[in-house]
Amino acid sequence: MAALLGAIADDFTGATDLAGMLVKHGMRTVQMFGVPRTLPPASVDAIVVALKTRTAPPADAVEASLEALRWLRDAGCRQFLFKYCSTFDSSDRGNIGPVAEALMDAVGADFTIACPAFPANGRAVFRGYLFVGDVLLSESGMRHHPLTPMTDSNLVRVLQRQSKRRVGLVPFESVRGGEAEIRRAFESARGAGAGIAIVDAASDDDLMAIGAACRDLPLVTGGSGIAMGLPDNFRSQGLLPADQPAGRLPRIEGFEAVISGSCSPATLRQAARMREVAPAFQIDPLRVASGADVVAEAADWASGRLGSGPVLVYATAEPAAVKRVQDDLGAERAGAMVERTLAAIACRLVDMGVRRLIVAGGETAGAVAGTLRLAGLRIGDEIDPGVPWTVSLGERPLALALKSGNFGTDDFFLKAWSRLP
Repeated sequence: MAALLGAIADDFTGATDLAGMLVKHGMRTVQMFGVPRTLPPASVDAIVVALKTRTAPPADAVEASLEALRWLRDAGCRQFLFKYCSTFDSSDRGNIGPVAEALMDAVGADFTIACPAFPANGRAVFRGYLFVGDVLLSESGMRHHPLTPMTDSNLVRVLQRQSKRRVGLVPFESVRGGEAEIRRAFESARGAGAGIAIVDAASDDDLMAIGAACRDLPLVTGGSGIAMGLPDNFRSQGLLPADQPAGRLPRIEGFEAVISGSCSPATLRQAARMREVAPAFQIDPLRVASGADVVAEAADWASGRLGSGPVLVYATAEPAAVKRVQDDLGAERAGAMVERTLAAIACRLVDMGVRRLIVAGGETAGAVAGTLRLAGLRIGDEIDPGVPWTVSLGERPLALALKSGNFGTDDFFLKAWSRLP
């Protein structure tokens, strides 16, 4: 049977986050890196195509997303989801608005929603404002993001600046009224001329109700939380079995390593916690820029330490240190250089016998997956909300956890190994 749900994610860890959510709610899911050239694996209910478009030029993001949509349509998918970060990472020029509108045009949709809420990770939307924990988005650590600083918490304003269609709001009162009331709010927003509506949500029950109300929308957009309510729509139509064990993975043996490129507050705490108890090698971007063979140095350092527990290779740094490097090298050059370096180190570690690998940071995960030439992942059960273990497709399988920078408890890098099959 063909896949039911086709998703397009704007970064690699976000794709894994979404895929894990679908598995948790009973859909056998694979994640593909980039637009595949072959048919999807058999016996899957959902396919997530992971792109690296969050910070790409808007025209490039639109082109890649439309290519992914065409492939997912050819794979037989019945409904489509555009997934972005639960912190709505973007700039005033895109890419959430331009991609969403291009996908709407392609599927013939005159209305869709935008809901990045993910209460399990502290993301809630109220009156159209996005909260991270107890503070507004604009007062959180995301205001210092090196590539997409978020300084406006009002998502209606943020998305309107990126969109040609009018952006409306489905308020909290409508959401708490349940599925039927949410559908009425959709029609009210559409009748008022809105093509996209931000939807308030502050609990998993809210997201389940919103997902049910989206049953007939050809395209849904949001964070991974919005996906928790979609599988039941297929189940109610007899297209998806109840109580399906969707997250079974084979056991993978080998050395263990963490590659950390994210500089988010959560990853800063995770790296600091791991450094207290495990060997760690820090990447200095200025040494890389000077021509030092940091990849060889990291491999030499790791060679005597692999096998006695997980090792950490990291470029994670405090905002002030990141700014100094960006001032010297430029933000884009510094980011790309660190990603390439970490990806090359990951490849060397795999050649040295690492088969269990955690990668922190969406851009870093994309670079690692590309360098390792991974075709895709079969998704297993979650470690923490938004972060599952996975096993790569292909002849040399790896156990991988691709972690969004903002996700995971402070001890994530330490406890994750105990959650492997």
